[in-house]
Amino acid sequence: MIKLKLANVNKQLGGMRILRDVSLEIAAGEFVVFVGPSGCGKSTLLRLIAGLDSICDGDLLIDGRRVNDLEPRERGVGMVFQSYALYPHMSVYDNISFGLKLAKTEKISLRERVLKTAKILQLDTLLQRKPKELSGGQRQRVAMGRAMAREPDILLFDEPLSNLDASLRVQMRNEIARLHKRLGSTMIYVTHDQVEAMTLADKIVVLNGGRVEQVGSARDLYERPASRFVAGFLGSPRMNFLEARLHAPGLSSLIDSPILGMTALPFDSSDLDADMPVTLGIRPEQVSLKAADGGAGVLVTGVEYLGSETYVHLDTGQEEPLICRCEANAGWQAGDRVELHLPVEHLHLFNADGRALKRQPPANQHLAEGAALRSVKAGAL
Repeated sequence: MIKLKLANVNKQLGGMRILRDVSLEIAAGEFVVFVGPSGCGKSTLLRLIAGLDSICDGDLLIDGRRVNDLEPRERGVGMVFQSYALYPHMSVYDNISFGLKLAKTEKISLRERVLKTAKILQLDTLLQRKPKELSGGQRQRVAMGRAMAREPDILLFDEPLSNLDASLRVQMRNEIARLHKRLGSTMIYVTHDQVEAMTLADKIVVLNGGRVEQVGSARDLYERPASRFVAGFLGSPRMNFLEARLHAPGLSSLIDSPILGMTALPFDSSDLDADMPVTLGIRPEQVSLKAADGGAGVLVTGVEYLGSETYVHLDTGQEEPLICRCEANAGWQAGDRVELHLPVEHLHLFNADGRALKRQPPANQHLAEGAALRSVKAGAL
């Protein structure tokens, strides 16, 4: 069942277009995360859903009903803001019940809702405390409780953890995930933190410049990015990019790269022209290294030891180093020379506009093995 639908939604402020033809469907009970860099339009999109801002063009439907012109209180949504915005002179009980009192909810029903919400959020022993007597995580839960007590059809979260320290963010992230499982309600969550997005979401919506770049599960977006932007945005360290040229287009693309040399890769470039620039992509954990013979190979320019793993920085002649994620005890040092192993099955290929080219099954096992062999020998610069 589709709970919420956005159809060609646009938003403009002055002469600037903030959102461009955003279309999206969110199913009942889904946990959807809007993610993207600052200024991409994710918070604006959340405000349009909440009714705190107006849609310039397009339709917003909740349960099949167009709600563009409805007031926020008529849409059946509750919103948790980045700032706690709690009333300091009120108890936890009064803060949670404030919206219900404004709606003139009957007293018995009000008390039942507040106690039920407080129990779900583990605030039932703190109902008489004032905000100044609570920790940051407890205050954020009170803010969530105020939205939940109204029993909205959709819960909206606008970067609710950004003001918390790192350890508290992890704790609250887990609490929000458990809350979603208990309630089974539809939740839409805005964040710039990719870890929050990947750990919380059933479905991630990546926004870029006011447009929807890609929609899918965390695994889909990480393993099959639709664009260079998505590939570079999700993942830490981000995907490595290597510039190349398309030597011969077709169902199997013959590319020329300083790292791989002239190599046939199983990507469909039949709609492109020869000699066009393309970009190879590979995740840091998919790059493997071995010692190079003599003075050949790629130079190690830096090593970052992180306890559980080590990042090795490599000079491939490009502006940015190529990064390999290795085991903690890998033993590489700056000044070493190494050969790169770039498995074909983990490579991505992007056209000049940054769109991912479609991977093709190999014509036969022999061709696939030949391409893989060439990738293993890469790095003799």
